[in-house]
Parts: sequence; structure tokens; C-alpha cells
Amino acid sequence: MRENIHPDYHEVTVVCACGNTFKTGSVVKGDTLKIDICKKCHPFYTGKKKVVDSSGTVEKFKKKYNLD
Repeated sequence: MRENIHPDYHEVTVVCACGNTFKTGSVVKGDTLKIDICKKCHPFYTGKKKVVDSSGTVEKFKKKYNLD
């Protein structure tokens, strides 16, 4: 590899808005990285998925296929 062209890769502490913290490697300057959502609070991983349906398409689908 060529010398002096690669960014500084170091360990950073990631801090989520929910309060969860973990360590990872990054080229971002600084020792901490703040994020809005992580695997502890993301609806896909927690199983608390919410369906936002303002036009009623879910109800139309259920009615069409008798899934009530």
C-alpha cells in the first residue's frame, strides 16, 4: 500500500439517542459518534414495528382478501 494516503482508522464510541453505547472502528474524526437509532431501539429488531397508513390501504387489502 502507498504511504500517507489512507485516513486515520481508529476506535470510536458510538452513542445512540436511546442511551445505548458500543465501540467500533471509524475514520470519523473524534472519539465519539452520535446516532439517532441503533439495533436496540430500531423497530425492525425490537419487533415493535408500526404501520403508518394514512390512506387506508392496509384496510382495503384486508377487506379485499377477507383477512380480518
